[in-house]
Amino acid sequence: MGGSGPRFRVGAAAARPCTLVVCRGCCCGNPRKYPRIDHDWQLDRLHAAAADSGGRVAVRVSDCLGPCDQANVIVVQPSTAGRQAGGKATWIGFAMGDDCTEELIAWVTAGGPGVAAPPAALELQFVPPPREAKAARTRR
Repeated sequence: MGGSGPRFRVGAAAARPCTLVVCRGCCCGNPRKYPRIDHDWQLDRLHAAAADSGGRVAVRVSDCLGPCDQANVIVVQPSTAGRQAGGKATWIGFAMGDDCTEELIAWVTAGGPGVAAPPAALELQFVPPPREAKAARTRR
């Protein structure tokens, strides 16, 4: 079957944006656990930054991502360009407060994992994904 019709690429979008997966499960975003944090403001700010990014940044809200002892958790998934440059999903724990939110936005609008270096203070908040943390505990 040679077919002379148009060919389409099957699979992921050719230009996937850098995506923030924001945990809002049992602990993350919970005002009872962290009453001094404006969780709604943070999510609104992330959505506004995505809207202003011209399609370079997306935000998804997820149920519990796992490492509840490090709430609030945000996973930064690299864009297509970031993945092609070797970028991997980056897990950020204790992602609360204005400074953290603004540093996160600055990093992802600059390209995120694989494209831009993270701010030093934000890098201190990187946490291993649950499967890697579990594997490290098992090896001890």
